Amino acid sequence: MNHPPFQSVTVESSSSSVPVSDIGRQHTPQRDRLYEIDALRITAAVAVVIYHYVFSGYAGGATKVGFPLADEIARFGYLGVDMFFMISGFVVLLSAWNRRPGAFLVSRIIRLYPAFWVAVTITALISVTLGMGKYPVTFVQYLANLTMFNSLPDIPNIDVVYWTLWAEIRFYAIIFVLAWIGITRSRVIGVLWGWLALTFLLQSGLLPASVHSLADLVVQSQFSHYFIAGMALCMVYRFGPSAQLATIVLLSFVNAVYRGIEFAGKVGTRYQTEINSAVVVGVIVAIFIVLFLISLRVTQRLGRPWFAVAGALTYPLYLIHAHVGFIVFDRLGDVVQRHVLLIGTVVLMCLAAYAINVAVERPLAPRLKRLLAPLAR
Repeated sequence: MNHPPFQSVTVESSSSSVPVSDIGRQHTPQRDRLYEIDALRITAAVAVVIYHYVFSGYAGGATKVGFPLADEIARFGYLGVDMFFMISGFVVLLSAWNRRPGAFLVSRIIRLYPAFWVAVTITALISVTLGMGKYPVTFVQYLANLTMFNSLPDIPNIDVVYWTLWAEIRFYAIIFVLAWIGITRSRVIGVLWGWLALTFLLQSGLLPASVHSLADLVVQSQFSHYFIAGMALCMVYRFGPSAQLATIVLLSFVNAVYRGIEFAGKVGTRYQTEINSAVVVGVIVAIFIVLFLISLRVTQRLGRPWFAVAGALTYPLYLIHAHVGFIVFDRLGDVVQRHVLLIGTVVLMCLAAYAINVAVERPLAPRLKRLLAPLAR
């Protein structure tokens, strides 16, 4: 999600002052568009879409259309979310640097809400009218979902994929606090070490259950290593590599592998199948390597402007595809050949994402920016 795991990022030189401790160590690019991250974002989104349509939809009983061979590969598509979170750590910190906390908050609102409101409304309407009772939606649930804070009063998400937005919002809160006190190299590194320590403390199981649950609202120990590693690699991108940053990334990687294997077991249990741990570890390794190469600016020559066009579809595609796609599969599964249905539904969701981007996100962004301008001061 600018929306972190879903967001593109343009780095511009800033007129804001650089802390004295950072002078001499900071790279100051004139204008670098991270097209490589745009490519990663849409790749992660498509992986999640294929995971839902080819594997989890059928395995979880959401659809009756199965793909017996392809699901052996598609089952690993959920790891696209892991990549989203790591990208989020990288680009959100990068975009928040030298920004006032109000400006950071406004940028999140502008990027997150317009597409989300449309996606929630479309999903709710289609679920109620065409979902054959499988996805009931109440009006209170709909209104609560529009806030993105429905998890606080434990009101269910209208679509299964929205859980990641709550994770992102909690991450934004950490970056907002950093922006409030002033983002510097030393402060970010301090936060990363503290976050890692709290992650390992929560994983140790030493805290009482009530304290653990409350603390984990902020720490997010299941996926914190990805946010932490992404932020550390953002620091590498800005200031160059260091032993301290390398240690943070390495510890995050080790924990990502540990929690990744654990989570793969849970996914396998949920769908009564096996998720090969070796493949999961291989994908996690690839995610870290690619983001590490981006942080070292090794991949810049591979970027292409059209990646940004595809990357812009990531957020609306992620928001709109799941329950709406399952309903399409249910309605047409008996009359359309399954591979044609799969390709057609993916194309339909991409077109819907493009329409949301062009008709909603682009025109509303400048209007919302003007409306919320007082908050940015």
